[in-house]
Amino acid sequence: MKSNCIILSKKISGSVILPASKSISNRALIIKALSERSDVRNLSDCDDTDAVVGALSSSKNDVNVGAAGTAMRFLTAYLSLKAGEWQITGSERMLHRPIKILVDALRNIGADIEYLNEEGFPPLKIKGRGLSGGNIEIDGSVSSQFLSALLMIAPYTQNGINMYLSGNISSKPYIKMTLSMMESFGVSTIWNDNVIRISPQRYSNTSYVVENDWSAASYWYEIVSLTENAELELIGLQKNSLQGDSVVANIFESLGVHTEYGNGNIRIKKISTPVEKLFYDFNSCPDLAQTIVLTCCLLGVPFKFCGLQSLKIKETDRIVALQQECAKMGFNLEETGIGELSWNGLKIEISGEFSIDTYDDHRMAMAFAPAAMCFQNIIINNPNVVSKSYPLFWEDLKGHGFLVLSR
Repeated sequence: MKSNCIILSKKISGSVILPASKSISNRALIIKALSERSDVRNLSDCDDTDAVVGALSSSKNDVNVGAAGTAMRFLTAYLSLKAGEWQITGSERMLHRPIKILVDALRNIGADIEYLNEEGFPPLKIKGRGLSGGNIEIDGSVSSQFLSALLMIAPYTQNGINMYLSGNISSKPYIKMTLSMMESFGVSTIWNDNVIRISPQRYSNTSYVVENDWSAASYWYEIVSLTENAELELIGLQKNSLQGDSVVANIFESLGVHTEYGNGNIRIKKISTPVEKLFYDFNSCPDLAQTIVLTCCLLGVPFKFCGLQSLKIKETDRIVALQQECAKMGFNLEETGIGELSWNGLKIEISGEFSIDTYDDHRMAMAFAPAAMCFQNIIINNPNVVSKSYPLFWEDLKGHGFLVLSR
């Protein structure tokens, strides 16, 4: 198995050009495909976005999205509307990630979809056709990607869609992102209370520039938080961002890192000591959880986090993965309830070299890499998994004070 040995070699400083947001890129690609002639610039070059690009540009009827969950959800909805017959599948892990809620909703508005193996999971056979639209009742606590997939195709259904959300709405910023982008492409949307209404319309031909990725910025915030007097400039981030993960700047204020906003860039610096204990609800930003868990452990900040339910159905069960890998470093994390994780601040002394397994999860690799600043070195197994969202992560580390030795 390939691995990377990460060693901190010098002071952290300089500037980092962050990758484009894959969340925005993937939405822009689906909207562009429906509008037919829009121009989208600064697309992410990550695996997830490549999967969407490949599927939309291919003349084949068999689509394999690999490990790209966003691609699976968005393309399932898009292909349901596109004339033809399609089969869509993915990696072994993808075949165990549930999709029944999305399929049921699509069937309710006229889609012809069948399961090829296990009920409720990919692979799927889709016979694309015009969809009637209408009313959809759906649990708001499900993956926001299910909701976004339905919303983006809504203008092209016969009657539009009235989406009635029940329960606690998770990852609300991602729904807002989708609606904002739809409006940028000329579609009117209405969201009142728990109802989202999209009438039959057409996307306008638009020139659209994708923002750089706040999720990717989180790993640099972690690095700066662990280094006295560290300072970095992060290129291409906006204060008034579509991305819910821009809240990372507020979270890290509690962990001693201050953010200064400039003209399309930010500067982050370690200026204070962290809080004594951190409490946070990650319901709206679950992709930041691994970074914040590691940062707190490495800073010695006890924590109690909630809103982590969706981590169970990500690239891996991220709760279990965090517990297993943090234990290797002497941090015993406790799952105290559904979607809850805590650490009491106690560390068990360890000795000898250890390696971190990444579970085919890009965020595991990137969240754990900065631990090299607190240990003599750290081994990251299957390091290439970062290509899912941040292909140049290891190269950027090399350019900013780290030795990255491939084994």
